[in-house]
Amino acid sequence: MFPFVTEALAMPPSGGTGGGGAGSLIQSLIPFALIFAIFWFLVIRPQQKKSKAHREMLGSLKKGDEVITDSGLYGTIQKLAEDAVSLEIAPKVTVRVARTRIAELAHPPKAVEPKASEAKSKAQDKQQDEEKPKDQEKH
Repeated sequence: MFPFVTEALAMPPSGGTGGGGAGSLIQSLIPFALIFAIFWFLVIRPQQKKSKAHREMLGSLKKGDEVITDSGLYGTIQKLAEDAVSLEIAPKVTVRVARTRIAELAHPPKAVEPKASEAKSKAQDKQQDEEKPKDQEKH
């Protein structure tokens, strides 16, 4: 019925003697190991980092934080519970949302930036440092 299948099974292994089983096994597993390593670094590891950061953000929530839910609702936290959060989405309109459904803070904390006066003083200091060698060369 399937004459080609019996012929394929009857063929001897390629390579002549057929004694290189361990070497060919390792060579056949190398591409799978490379694919797994690439998959790990491009998909799994970044997802784990993102998940860890989300868990930390959920743990640090406090009353008054402005958040965005995964469904897109913006609200201010009014009450916190173990598994739920009460959000005020409009004046006198409060909804209860599962804590895990909070996607992110609406206004994430920014890195500490120097004040304008500090930035000006740093610029002036830098400018004075550049002028000092010029003055010393003139004398």
